[in-house]
Amino acid sequence: MSDDYQIEIPPSFLSLHVDAGRQKPNATREVIAARYELCEDLANLLTETAKNMFFSLGITERDVLERCHRGLIGEGAVVNDAEAQWVIRRLAELLEW
Repeated sequence: MSDDYQIEIPPSFLSLHVDAGRQKPNATREVIAARYELCEDLANLLTETAKNMFFSLGITERDVLERCHRGLIGEGAVVNDAEAQWVIRRLAELLEW
C-alpha cells in the first residue's frame, strides 16, 4: 500500500484484529485496511435494505438489525462473526438507530 493512500481505520474496527492480552494487531495494516473497507462498504450497502425492511415489514429497528446480522453470518459469509457485529453496529450508527 502506498504511503499516499492512508485510510483512517477506526479504533473500534482495529480492536477486532488485536488478540486478547496483546497490543499489536494480528494482521498487516494492508489486510486490516482491506477488511475495514469491505465492512464499511457492507454497512453502507445495507442502509437501503434495512430502511426497506423497517417500512415494508413493519418490524422494529432491533428486528431489522438482527435479520441483517443473520444474513451476514449465514452460508457463504464474507465476514467473520466479530466483523459482522461491527457491520451491524455501524449500520445502526448510519441509520441513527
